[in-house]
Amino acid sequence: MNQPGQHDIRLKGIRPAAVAGQFYPRDPVELRKLVKLLLGNAAPGAGPAPKALIVPHAGYVFSGPIAASAYARLAPARDTIKRVVLIGPAHRAAFDGLATVSVSAFATPLGLAPVDAAGLRELASLPDVSVNDRAHANEHSLEVQLPFLQTVLSDFALVPLLAWQAAPEAISRVLDALWGGPETCIIVSSDLSHYCVPAVAQQLDKATAAAIEALSPEGISEDGACGRRPICGLLQAARSRRLRARALDLRNSGDTGGPRHQVVGYGAFVFEEQRAASS
Repeated sequence: MNQPGQHDIRLKGIRPAAVAGQFYPRDPVELRKLVKLLLGNAAPGAGPAPKALIVPHAGYVFSGPIAASAYARLAPARDTIKRVVLIGPAHRAAFDGLATVSVSAFATPLGLAPVDAAGLRELASLPDVSVNDRAHANEHSLEVQLPFLQTVLSDFALVPLLAWQAAPEAISRVLDALWGGPETCIIVSSDLSHYCVPAVAQQLDKATAAAIEALSPEGISEDGACGRRPICGLLQAARSRRLRARALDLRNSGDTGGPRHQVVGYGAFVFEEQRAASS
């Protein structure tokens, strides 16, 4: 693993799909059909596309409709968004800070999502970011987002980041470095409460949603979201830039066909740049 701040930006190799056939269909025709169906059932976006999203990362049968409600809002910027900063929690590796990759692309059944070497170059001087291909190898939190992005956007490059022991302030600094303009979209991948009875899950998820809409990272409890650190980093960056956050969908796995005795919470949120008032 490279030391922090010493990125090899001569990217090579492909990160193969690790959870195709588990979290989403392996067959490209079936996958494309399912993603288009999920997006088609979501309310279309109106006006400018959001600057950032929070989306869940469970199997499509459980969280796909919730994720689609956010991704559908990117449709107006299909040809505008050229870089996606995608950050999620690491479930299978422990490390300090944020982990990116040395590969040139991520593969899904729909094709290759190229990695943005220029974006990684912008992070090269930050001490909290290092290359860690092993952390990404079997991680699902980023991979499950890619078929949605490959469907809703025409052409984009990816800045993939995983967080484990990363301070929200460090994540906010990374987002500030990559913020860009309308060509850049920031996506945080996170589920909400985990394995609670429905009544408890609803209470926890409502509190987390309220904290997100208030841009209040201190309002998100440790058990409020598996991607708590990336969410808090996004909230800090969004608050400093006076973005407006709002929930589009808030459900749990019991609502979408999973067992009802223990559920996982899912939320879709958009972060929009506030328009200047007209004179």
